[in-house]
Amino acid sequence: MTKKILVLPGDGIGPEIVQEASKVLKCLKQEFALDIELEHAPIGGAAIDALGSPLPQKTLALAKECDAILLGAVGGYQWESLEISMRPEKGLLGLRSELTLFANLRPAILYPQLAAASSLKPEIVSGLDIMIVRELTGGIYFGQPRGIRRLENGEKEGFNTLVYNESEIKRIGRSAFAAAQKRNKQLCSVDKANVLECTELWRETMTELALDYPDVELTHMYVDNAAMQLVRAPKQFDVIVTTNMFGDILSDCAAMLTGSIGMLPSASLDANNKGMYEPIHGSAPDIAGQGIANPLATILSVAMMLRYSLDAPELAARIERAVATVLDEKLRTPDIHTEECRKVGTEEMGDAVVASIMREYWHEAGMNQNLENTAHECIGSGGLSNNAD
Repeated sequence: MTKKILVLPGDGIGPEIVQEASKVLKCLKQEFALDIELEHAPIGGAAIDALGSPLPQKTLALAKECDAILLGAVGGYQWESLEISMRPEKGLLGLRSELTLFANLRPAILYPQLAAASSLKPEIVSGLDIMIVRELTGGIYFGQPRGIRRLENGEKEGFNTLVYNESEIKRIGRSAFAAAQKRNKQLCSVDKANVLECTELWRETMTELALDYPDVELTHMYVDNAAMQLVRAPKQFDVIVTTNMFGDILSDCAAMLTGSIGMLPSASLDANNKGMYEPIHGSAPDIAGQGIANPLATILSVAMMLRYSLDAPELAARIERAVATVLDEKLRTPDIHTEECRKVGTEEMGDAVVASIMREYWHEAGMNQNLENTAHECIGSGGLSNNAD
């Protein structure tokens, strides 16, 4: 059965990086018979400008009907003056909420080729492989009441509500324990239970849930200590599970351990593994349109899509091998560039990944294909056009 993928380029560098990830998807469709259809729709600032809403009803309807979503990024300076309910980020938050995408999986893996690009010493980060499981549809980002009010003395006061119920905690906990079972069977639950009653309940609930997973070792850590430990001894972690806000912060911290935030993909899943896939970096409006953004996190997000939502793990592995290959070839976008490597732009990096996938394909088929022309031949054949299918 044909799988429908909704492509949401979004704002800033979003269209540039999504274009490269779409090349990979269309290559897999053409050469490996991946049965997919792509449809594009606006979200975020682009949707505000075109349709007056960060999450138009048509985009939401398409999102509900599709099998998976590929998202670029949302946000930009030009929309920051809008009322908060109308800002681009509300489109992203709305999708997560409407589709009940409660489990955010954020792998932080250091490719050995990028050990020198990490902000930490190679001996501290070499071999790093962490999975951060972030609760995505609750907590302080969604809690009510919230707002800005004026007090009796005339002073303004901003307020937000941090709230989780047991079922929300158990739901994300089960996802995290299941992830740990497939890895090294170690799960660290991060909270602030010594100060926040909400996360005291979080800790109590995770402890109770652990009884259902006797093969997984559960530990607890306060979020401030977890942040310190991520930069002191990050390899002590296997799987981390935490709240929406803490997960947002810690995963960005973990990103720099890997050399660049431009290398980290993510998956946001519902209970049936329907997901939205996106790089964890933002829209980077300061470099938008310059052709220098790193598309690898978005391409690796496609690999996660194939693994979790499209039931094509062998194709996911092909993408991951291709990314490793282009790094072996010392191709680097500016965010991960070092002197001994060759600096390339967004499009060239995307073409290199496609070429690597095709080189492996031709090798398996016993055919002699010119690697230098492979990506361009695929593009020229129509398999990698930038138009929606």
